[in-house]
This record gives sequence, structure tokens and C-alpha cells, in this order.
Amino acid sequence: MGLTERAYGLAESLLSEPLPRRWSHSLGVAERARSLEPILGQESALMEAAAVLHDIGYSPQIASTGFHPLDGARFLRDQEGMDDRIVRLVAHHSCALLEAEERGLREELETEFALERPELVDALLFCDMTTTPDGGCTNSKARVSEIVGRYGPDTIVGRFIQRAAPEIHAAVRRVEGRLSAAQEASQPI
Repeated sequence: MGLTERAYGLAESLLSEPLPRRWSHSLGVAERARSLEPILGQESALMEAAAVLHDIGYSPQIASTGFHPLDGARFLRDQEGMDDRIVRLVAHHSCALLEAEERGLREELETEFALERPELVDALLFCDMTTTPDGGCTNSKARVSEIVGRYGPDTIVGRFIQRAAPEIHAAVRRVEGRLSAAQEASQPI
């Protein structure tokens, strides 16, 4: 079984029944990852696998700290022996260090999981923050607003996402710029 097939099967087993909306979101994020093939090349399958797995830490079967990036990454590393790059992407997806700080878990996250290459971190952030909770496409401003509205501005998630918003929007712009440049480069002269 290939890496991507394994990732889809695992994510489905952990999310589809207990958290169907989260599963729909994860499928949408994976679809966005596939759209980045022009800029990711050989790393496309890796990104798609990380994208479909990024929220498995919400699964009641594996949630332990209540911080889904850390719970998901630990499960992938300790129980599944998943590719280390996928584990690191899941651990650090969508500005997770800032949320870890809000939760008093930053040191744990930083100590256990090194950051992946910035281009890949940006790519996964782009996929997550341009996908609605139901798996549709959106923009990062609408997504951040939706998250603040769902959780409330004064909650851990609300405070974190508001702090992370400038970096979220900047990462989305970087990825969009790379996509635009790749499209221009592929146009006949």
C-alpha cells in the first residue's frame, strides 16, 4: 500500500464516523494539496498524505492532551511509524506553535518535533486555511473569521487564530505567488 492510500485509510478510520464534518474538511484539504502539484512536484504525495492526516488528533480514539497537532503527530510517530516528514507537518500545521503557546505546550511541541521545510509548512497551511469545515474552498480571511466565530474571540483557539492571522495570510500569499509563477512558467512563449 502506498503512502497516500495508507494515509487516507487511517484518516478515514479515525475521523469518518466520530467526526464526519472533520473528515469532510480533511478530504477538502487533501484535494487542495493535490492542486499544488505544479509547485510541489515529487513532494505532492507527501503533502497529500499530510493534508488528509492533519486533523486526526481530534479523533476521540487518540486525543489525549486536547491539542490535536501534538496528539496526531504523537500517534503517527508512536503507533503508526509514519514518515517523519508527515509527522512533523502534522505537528506544526497551521501555526501550531502559537496555539501550543496558548495551551502551555510550546516547549513539548518544539522539543519533540522539528519544523519541516518552510515551503512545505506554508503549503499545508494554505491547504488548511483555504478549506471550509465542510471541505469547500474559501479564502484565508473568511476561514480565520469562521474559526473566531465558531470558537469565540476569547477562547484559546480564538486568541491563537487572531495572533496567527498575519502569518496565515502571508503564507497563503506566498503559496499563491508560487502557483502563479509556476503557471506563468508553463505558458508557451
